[in-house]
Amino acid sequence: MKRAYDVVIVGGAVIGSSIAYFLAAEPAFDGRVLVIERDPSYAKCSSSRSVSSIRTQFSTPENIEMSKFGVAFVKSVADYLTVEGEAPALSFVENGYLILASPDGLSALKRNHAIQRAHGADVALLSPAEIAARFPWIAVDDIAGGCLGLGGEGWFDPHALLHGFRRKARSLGVDYLEDCVTGIERAGARVTAVRLKSGRRIACGAVIDAAGPHAATVAAMAGIDLPVRPRKRFVYAFDCRERFTESPLIVNPNGVYVRPESASYICGVSPPEDDDPDCLDFEVDHALFEEVIWPTIAARVPAFAAIRQTSAYAFHYAYNTFDQNAILGPHPAVTNFLFANGFSGHGMQQSPAVGRAIAEMVTFCAYRALDLGALGYGRLAANAPLRESNVW
Repeated sequence: MKRAYDVVIVGGAVIGSSIAYFLAAEPAFDGRVLVIERDPSYAKCSSSRSVSSIRTQFSTPENIEMSKFGVAFVKSVADYLTVEGEAPALSFVENGYLILASPDGLSALKRNHAIQRAHGADVALLSPAEIAARFPWIAVDDIAGGCLGLGGEGWFDPHALLHGFRRKARSLGVDYLEDCVTGIERAGARVTAVRLKSGRRIACGAVIDAAGPHAATVAAMAGIDLPVRPRKRFVYAFDCRERFTESPLIVNPNGVYVRPESASYICGVSPPEDDDPDCLDFEVDHALFEEVIWPTIAARVPAFAAIRQTSAYAFHYAYNTFDQNAILGPHPAVTNFLFANGFSGHGMQQSPAVGRAIAEMVTFCAYRALDLGALGYGRLAANAPLRESNVW
């Protein structure tokens, strides 16, 4: 039977739409691409609710290189995603990250800084006195040091990037379908078709799993075990009379982060591992703000002792329980089933590099611009985790 599409992408948020764009824009690829998205409003998808920050301060070289490409993409987005003379307005704020270390965490901070510098990241180690000189409103009495992104780090509009990818992909001939995948057909070691909630069956040459928090469910339809789970995270917004417009995104030693957002601030923290169940609801834990986050940020920035919380919402990480790094590329046995999963909170910032990489793998059966082979599924089968320590 003739296949309807060469590539079916399951999930049309920022990862799926980035892959679709890079495939359609690749001169050497001449196939048909279909993106299947269950909710084209994207109202509750992780991409739409993302804090949408980008950094090079990782412990894994592959993550650093992906972020470097992502920053270059964000800064020159008009070169990629312009449609009919209109480019996405990403509103990139390049204020950097300031990752703070306690005495116990200083050696790890220094190791990570060395890796980042070796890969060309524009980051600087600072003593407590140097932090206080740059940001006199930050308390540093309990801090042994910090690492500051001097360039190539900040935050941007997630909606603009998501819809920029989607609009450009559609302009290049990619089809989008509102539906839900309910089954994947295989013939031996190859996937051959997807079945949809609507009753349709779509024959295809390859399937790409870009289903975010639902990725494991999609993989299971193809008989594949994927250690990616939906884990709930919260973003809390607040106002403060004092404005620190040049503030970086501050990450405290306990993982609590805070940064400016327009005229306000946002903050959050990941829960401890023993209190982080699989979850797909959107109920907000307000006690986490009152008991953990607010005391932390008030101690770090004394002005934050007097604030007014204005809103809060929940969203979901596609959390890789194996090693908190992305799982990319083809399955070792089912080679026309490809993964773009498990970003553990880094999907928005890594989406340009992942889109390019997966498009290369589909087109050339190899990575060309960046070698991301270490992030393949094979490390799971070999029980060889590639751990990322900078996850919040």
